[in-house]
Amino acid sequence: MKRSGVADLPLHGGRVPAWLAERMTRLGTAISESVLYHYGPSELLSRLSDPFWFQALGSVMGMDWHSSGITTSVLGALKRGLNPRAGELGIYICGGRGRHSRKTPDELRAVAERTGDDGDALVRASRLAARIDNNAIADGFQLYLHSFILSAGGDWAIVQQGMNEATAMARRYHWHSASVRDFVSEPHTAIVGEYQGTIMNLVDRQAKPAQAALLEIAGERPESTLAEARKLAMPRHHDVRVHDVDLKRLGAVLALAYEREFRDFASLLLLQKLGPRTLQSLALIAEVVHGAPSRFSDPARFSFAHGGKDGHPFPVPLKTYNQSISVLRNALDRARLGNPEKMDGFRRLEQFVRGIEERHAPTADLDAAIVHERAISPELGGATVLEDGKRTSHKPGRARSQNRQLPLFGDHTGVS
Repeated sequence: MKRSGVADLPLHGGRVPAWLAERMTRLGTAISESVLYHYGPSELLSRLSDPFWFQALGSVMGMDWHSSGITTSVLGALKRGLNPRAGELGIYICGGRGRHSRKTPDELRAVAERTGDDGDALVRASRLAARIDNNAIADGFQLYLHSFILSAGGDWAIVQQGMNEATAMARRYHWHSASVRDFVSEPHTAIVGEYQGTIMNLVDRQAKPAQAALLEIAGERPESTLAEARKLAMPRHHDVRVHDVDLKRLGAVLALAYEREFRDFASLLLLQKLGPRTLQSLALIAEVVHGAPSRFSDPARFSFAHGGKDGHPFPVPLKTYNQSISVLRNALDRARLGNPEKMDGFRRLEQFVRGIEERHAPTADLDAAIVHERAISPELGGATVLEDGKRTSHKPGRARSQNRQLPLFGDHTGVS
């Protein structure tokens, strides 16, 4: 499925501490490699152009699930992790935030020399996308981030973000080359945000009088307009609330982790014995890699993999994070050596969790799940950005299995 769209996010200050940035690079790279391994470059670009999938990816990597900072942090982590292996993986990430965005044309031309693509055409696409989102759509957002993700085959995705200081919101715009036939004729499949009254959109279907006047001056006729809207508007509240999460989907993941019959079989799917907390994270990672587009309508759910750097819904469990990276990296390394069982295990794990959801219909008790995570946080090396960085001393290793039982499900779980 090819798509692009827009996400509205609350502006959020702060920083990404080194202990999280390094882990985000490792996990984001491994997840991207997994998508490339199973589905190829075109699918990775398609997913990056989906605002819901992008938000889920950032959440599973431990960023604050709804804030504007997720864009810069995720793209920075992917650029650090994927670019050094671009020749091997066939994915190149150019541009970035602020001054890095201004380097995009030179970076694209340098990549084009290596891949044989048309560098001038890529630069034109980059500039047109920026001008359309910054100027043709007068929605009050000024771009400050522009990232261009390119495959060796010439397909591309663009992710850029603008800021509206008056409303304290940021807006993220997604593009995918597969859905762009003409930059002045439906370049997005969506472009919409929170209602702000009437705005100027020079490529809207109802802007024909303005188009006609401009065309008379410019001497050229753009064809049509933006299509129907598709939008992800994130709430301003920082905590994760019941209405932010599909409790049935989360319930299936928690059942996998804490119901022994499911936990033992799930460990078998990945060919190693794993504790419940690590299985919870790996199940959500597996869904990011293998889940259908419809599965990402509640990206807050993916923060239950590795928490959030500001402690919402709970501190980042560094020991679990390390083990998640270790299991996924080990599976990728084995697959490259011709032993794909563990990589295939992630696909089976995603299917297994969906089966639990469909057959048993467990419903998560969100408040109890958060209480439980915060209770076991010290044991799992829980860290937040508010701390002094001493957490960086944690080394990858196995976290002790935490089996203290809390009522993680509602009354009608269907799980015995």
